[in-house]
Amino acid sequence: MLKNKKNAFITLLSITLAVYNFINPQKQFKAAETDIQVDVYNPDKACNGTTILADNHIPEKPRVIEVDMEGRIVWEYLLPAGLKRYTNPGFDVEALSNGNVLLTLPGKGLYEINREGNVVWSYLDKKVSHDADRLPNKNTLVVYGNDDTADDAQVKEISPQGALVWTWYAKDHFYKSPYKNISRQGWTHTNAASRLTNGNTLISLRNFNIVVEVGPKGKVIRIIGQGIYNHQHDPEILPNGNILTANHGRPQAAEEMNPETEEIIWQFALNEPQTWPVRDADRLTNGNTLITGTTKIVEVTPEKEIVWQLSLKGLNFGKKDGPARGFYKAQRISP
Repeated sequence: MLKNKKNAFITLLSITLAVYNFINPQKQFKAAETDIQVDVYNPDKACNGTTILADNHIPEKPRVIEVDMEGRIVWEYLLPAGLKRYTNPGFDVEALSNGNVLLTLPGKGLYEINREGNVVWSYLDKKVSHDADRLPNKNTLVVYGNDDTADDAQVKEISPQGALVWTWYAKDHFYKSPYKNISRQGWTHTNAASRLTNGNTLISLRNFNIVVEVGPKGKVIRIIGQGIYNHQHDPEILPNGNILTANHGRPQAAEEMNPETEEIIWQFALNEPQTWPVRDADRLTNGNTLITGTTKIVEVTPEKEIVWQLSLKGLNFGKKDGPARGFYKAQRISP
C-alpha cells in the first residue's frame, strides 16, 4: 500500500512539474550549472549586485543569464527556436529601469522582454546589430554596422511606436580617403553608440579605428583615438570626462583615455589567449571596472586587483570561434 501511494505521489509530482515547465518555460527547474563558475570573489572589494549577460558558449542553447556574486543563476532566458541563429556578431543585453530586458539580435531586430519571458515591445529590422540603448525619453538608440554600406544609416533613434526620429550617416563625413574603400564585415562596422548628457552621441566606427562625437544635427564635433584605437568596442564617457573602451590593440585591454590629450591613463590587459577578444568594459559605482572577454568576466579595482571573476570552465576558443562564442557583454545590476 505504501509503495503504491509513493508511486502515485511521484507520478503526480512529475505531472505537476511538467505542466509548470510548459506554462513557465523561463522558470524551469534545472540542474546546477556545470560550465560557469565564480573562481575569484572578494566581497569586501567587489561591487555587490547581480550580473546580466548574453551566453553563447553552447551554440544550440543561446541564452541570457543573470548570476549572483557567487555565480548562481538567478534568472535565465533561452532564446526561442526561431531566434537562435541571430546571435552573431554578438547579441547585446541591457537591463532596463522598468525591470525588463532589451535584446539586440543581429540581423533580426530588438526585443524587450519581461522577466516572465514575454515580448512586450519589438522593432524588427534585419540591419540591426551589436548595440542598442534605451534613452531617458523612452526612445531606443540602435546601431547598424554588420555588412553596412555607405548608403546605410549607421545609427538610428527609434520611438516606442517604431518611428524613425533621428539618423546618422557616416558617408556625410567619411566618404573620402583614407576611409572610402575600407571593407571588413561592412564599410564602417559601427559597433556602439551612446547618447551623452550634453545631447551629443558617441559612436564607435570599428573599421576606421576611431570614436566620434556628433551633435544633434549630425556634425562631427571631434574624432577620438586615431592611431591609438584598434577595432575598439563599447566606448563610454566617464563622470570625469574620460572615455573607457575595450580596445583590440596589443594587448587586448580595457583602457581609460583622456580625450583632450589622448593619453591612456589606465589600462587592464587580458593577455590569456582563451579570453580573446575583449568586447566590453564598464565602470562600476564603486570605481571598479567590469571587463568582458570570451571566456571570462572580471571585476578589477583601480589598482588592477581582480576581485571577482566569472569563468567558462575548460573552454578555450580560438580566434576563429571566439567572436561568435562564449560571452559578449555584461552589465552589473546594483541591488
